[in-house]
Amino acid sequence: MTPRLTAQFWVQAYIARLRFQDIPAFVVAHGDDTAGAVLVKLNTLDGQAKLFTREFNLMSGERHWTELSTGPEPDVDAAITRQRSFDPDLWIIEVEDRAGRHLLDEDGLA
Repeated sequence: MTPRLTAQFWVQAYIARLRFQDIPAFVVAHGDDTAGAVLVKLNTLDGQAKLFTREFNLMSGERHWTELSTGPEPDVDAAITRQRSFDPDLWIIEVEDRAGRHLLDEDGLA
């Protein structure tokens, strides 16, 4: 069994991986260091955005990223505000990439 990474460690590793690919990313909201959930907002710098959340599949025991919201950036920001209203421990990471790269589908990021 692999050890569970803390939220803070995962966020640091994710941002480092993005920076290695020259993809700007920022911590917009600092959540709980050990157990905070993470939302990733992909800003494509054209007025559009996508919001991703990590889900846990009870049947397989695996984690995967799913799209929580997509559309005009203000609508995605409203979805983030709704999520934070019932989970103030959320980490919010904003990724800025015109090509739409977020790297969440790469090995080790689930």
